[in-house]
Amino acid sequence: MFKKILIANRGEIAVRIMRTCREMGIATVAIFSTADRKSLHVRYADEAYCVGPASALESYLDGEAIVAAGLKAGVQAVHPGYGFLSENRKFARQCSQAGLVFIGPEPDVIEQMGNKTEARKIMMASGVPVIPGTTEALEDFDAVRAACAATGYPVMLKAASGGGGKGMRIVTDTDDLYDNFQAVRRESYASFADSRLLVERYFPLSRHIEVQILADRHGHVIHLFERECSIQRRHQKVLEECPSSFVNDDLRGRLTTAAVRAAAAVRYSGAGTVEFLVDEEKNFYFLEMNTRLQVEHPVTELVTGVDLVREQLLAAAGEPLSISQEAVCRQGWAIECRIYAEDPDNDYMPAPGHLGKVVFPEGPGVRVDSGVYEGWDVCLHYDPMLAKISTWGRTREEARLRMLRALDECVFYGVKTNLSLHKQILNDEHYIRGEINTAFLDRKLPPPPVTDSQLDIAIAAAVCSSMSPARAREDLSVVEETGLWRMAGKYQFWSSRF
Repeated sequence: MFKKILIANRGEIAVRIMRTCREMGIATVAIFSTADRKSLHVRYADEAYCVGPASALESYLDGEAIVAAGLKAGVQAVHPGYGFLSENRKFARQCSQAGLVFIGPEPDVIEQMGNKTEARKIMMASGVPVIPGTTEALEDFDAVRAACAATGYPVMLKAASGGGGKGMRIVTDTDDLYDNFQAVRRESYASFADSRLLVERYFPLSRHIEVQILADRHGHVIHLFERECSIQRRHQKVLEECPSSFVNDDLRGRLTTAAVRAAAAVRYSGAGTVEFLVDEEKNFYFLEMNTRLQVEHPVTELVTGVDLVREQLLAAAGEPLSISQEAVCRQGWAIECRIYAEDPDNDYMPAPGHLGKVVFPEGPGVRVDSGVYEGWDVCLHYDPMLAKISTWGRTREEARLRMLRALDECVFYGVKTNLSLHKQILNDEHYIRGEINTAFLDRKLPPPPVTDSQLDIAIAAAVCSSMSPARAREDLSVVEETGLWRMAGKYQFWSSRF
């Protein structure tokens, strides 16, 4: 087993990884930008090294600087967490070439699963159902139009590279196709330097359900059941739970079998997640495979009692998993709420500020994952997550009521938060009955009207990003989809929201 590892991340996920390392007797090395010098993960680590200025591009996304810090500290391995470089094939190779173990799958596996067209082909060859649509990335509009006609409307246009809810548009008929085609291409290129896209059938009342898998280098692949991730805003998860109230034993068996088959097909190693779209008739289709730890992994840990980071470390060290499939069992129910410094009155824009008072919930069945503390300044440079609050109960209802109690105990004085959104969801009668889908929040909380001042800010941001003001006014949706609303809020890297 490793004696010392570097965590190539920041905030709550860095602290969470360090806690398992401390239990295993592994020394930890933190990296930080100049803006994060007093961050909690820096204080918690055994050693810490500055890797650059506040900009994530010049620090947490600088693979060379991170590897250099690891070599200077004398680590044996690098844990990427999630976001930033966690699914970056180049960074995984940089670590390997420097003699450092990348705690994750092989670089070729990262590349295969990161390429949506390649991933679809592999899943189809392995007998895993995929969403009807194209198997090749497209750039030509006529080819896209033909693919949409062959697939049947409504369709989803989505970036061939990348993920995280970026580069995705729903098209209901041919009248809207061209504008959405251009918008997806622009955002795809801006986000992933790749303007190619895929066409997939869109299921308006579908659910987003994922399966947690673990694998080692000895050929063992197991699953840790499913997570319900259908509560989303703009294709980004807000609240998750384990298990899913929609999944019965038959569907669970089919989903988990497909997930294990998918991982085995690429000779996966470590912790990963296979994501599926499930329709009303309980038909399911492969969406993608995340080759890293997920933000929502605590709910799986609460229900199964398995430390996913520990298993990651074992697999990366070449050791077998510490648990067999037969030993994995579910007990109770868990719910996770992602708490962000966001302004509910301003379309949930990031709301940085000084945390003058912080109170985390406590008591039976409550888990808090956080990277902030009282006196900390929530800055503009990174994801504005304050904490992940997770609750466990013997039943879904007990976990729900416990979460409401936990949210009432939360205090983040000095910044606006999305606590009210979570309470609204948890008290909704449809949520209580388990009647949810990926359109739940879009229908419940439609986007507010755009004010003139917001438009002016967005246009100013567009100018800074080489988009003409005329173009910005002509198609405001382009400004929003390319992330310029976020830039208008002076917030550039929502790196961990997946």
